[in-house]
Formats: sequence, C-alpha cells, structure tokens
Amino acid sequence: MYVIITRVIELGKVKLPELVNLVCVIFGSGLEYKLKGVLDLLTPEFGDVDYISKPLNFSSFTSYYAKEMGEKLDARIVSFKPLIHPFELADAKSFTNAVEKKLSKDGKRSVNIDAGYIHHSQFVLASTKQWGNRVYLKHGIYAEVTLLFLKGHFHFWEMTYPNYRTTEYIEELEKIRELYMKKKRKMM
Repeated sequence: MYVIITRVIELGKVKLPELVNLVCVIFGSGLEYKLKGVLDLLTPEFGDVDYISKPLNFSSFTSYYAKEMGEKLDARIVSFKPLIHPFELADAKSFTNAVEKKLSKDGKRSVNIDAGYIHHSQFVLASTKQWGNRVYLKHGIYAEVTLLFLKGHFHFWEMTYPNYRTTEYIEELEKIRELYMKKKRKMM
C-alpha cells in the first residue's frame, strides 16, 4: 500500500517587470560628425536623449569592424529619457538594425548601434548572434546580461566584451544607472 503525501506549495506570483532605461551604444569612424544624424533617426522612436557619454575608444578592442567602418572607431553611450518595458528590447534592436541599414553606403555600415538597457541590477545588450550566454527574445534577437550591478558597481563576466570590462565604459554606464534610479524614484 502506498501512502501519497501531499503538501501545499505556494507558487510564485507573477509580477510585471520593472521598467528599464533604454541605451544605445553607437560606434563608428568620424562619429562626432555623424552622431546628430543618428540621433535624429533614433529619437522619434525612442524619445528624447538625457545623456551622451564622453567619446570612448572602440577600435583598440577589436579589428572586426575595421574593413567595414575604418580603423579609428569611437563610441558613445546614449541614454533615452523614457523608460521602457524589458520586452521591448528586441523591437529596439530591430529598429537600430534598420537605422544602420539606412545609413549604410555601398553595403557597408557607417555606424553600429547596439541597443540595450540598464536596470538597477544589470546592463543588458541585445544581439543578433546566438551564443551560450544569450537568451532568445524574438525576431532573431537575443539578450545577454553583459554587466551585473553588485556592491555599488557594475561587474563583468568571463564572456563580457573587452570594452565593457574597462573603467571608462563602466563609469559611463554607472552614470546612466544613477539617472535611471532618479527616474524610478520620480515614478513612485
């Protein structure tokens, strides 16, 4: 004779996710001349910009883009004022891909625009490339937790791209995180 023991297990309650701060990491050659035009295409879709990072070196981390975009590549991290739902990241990446294509010349991109978001606990980037540390969202777009916020600072993982491991990039992302936290407090 078998005795069946049952117990009541309280299931986790489904909650809506917190809103996040949309960011775009934009890089290319001659970016100081192209940035305004790129932002003119992004802001109607994403809203007003509330932060643009200082110029950040990009080309010293990889030569992958040199043939397509040139040897000296600079980057800016741009924060958008409106907060978004995390599930909108795939649509944001699809849109930035379309902007990249629109700005291409002779089939070569003049800029690369990586969509991502900042949450109080993480910096997440979208990608069209599958990898073991990425989770599929939709429409061929994946997401990866690039940095984790712990003990007052962003920390990188073994698989984090080299530029996001630098103090220079992390400091800029932490400034955007501070803006995000202010926005969240205003909503309460």
